Amino acid sequence: MGLVALDNLEIGMVLASDVLDRNGRMLLGAGAELNQKHLTIFRTWGVAEADIAGIDYVDNELPLPAEIDPAALIAAEDTLLPHFRHSGTEHPALRELLRLAAIRKVLHGLC
Repeated sequence: MGLVALDNLEIGMVLASDVLDRNGRMLLGAGAELNQKHLTIFRTWGVAEADIAGIDYVDNELPLPAEIDPAALIAAEDTLLPHFRHSGTEHPALRELLRLAAIRKVLHGLC
């Protein structure tokens, strides 16, 4: 399943499955090739991501702010990991929560 965030969608990509709005209404069917009008409609109707054909995995992670040192981020994540000992970080939402907490820790000098 190649779920791609809306900001990473490109014109010409082909949908692997239907795109639905927040209420479950179909906006565009599987097999359709994306164009600029489709991307505008997705933004209007609150679509966050789309399943794209031919893509198995996409790293939808946003880039780090320029003032974040990657080594400091890794150190901050290591200090925060004990807080995730019962939930783990396998789920994408928990992994993102750990990443955001580490970024906040580095930005505010809490390391």
